[in-house]
Amino acid sequence: MRKRITVTHETETGRNTRFHDNYTGADMTRAEFVREIERGKYQDYHVRVIGGVRTPASNPNGSEYDNLG
Repeated sequence: MRKRITVTHETETGRNTRFHDNYTGADMTRAEFVREIERGKYQDYHVRVIGGVRTPASNPNGSEYDNLG
């Protein structure tokens, strides 16, 4: 089973900024991915506010399959 989401770019500080949906082929910015999570498209992910920035995060579940990074 392949990962649903892959991080394709991160800043020097490690903030994930670009994402790729391996199922649909969609490339997304952080803001686009946050919007899609909030719309319920990605149920294995949620949004956290880190340093004042809305940031996608995988739901804690003990699986590495859906981890970002």
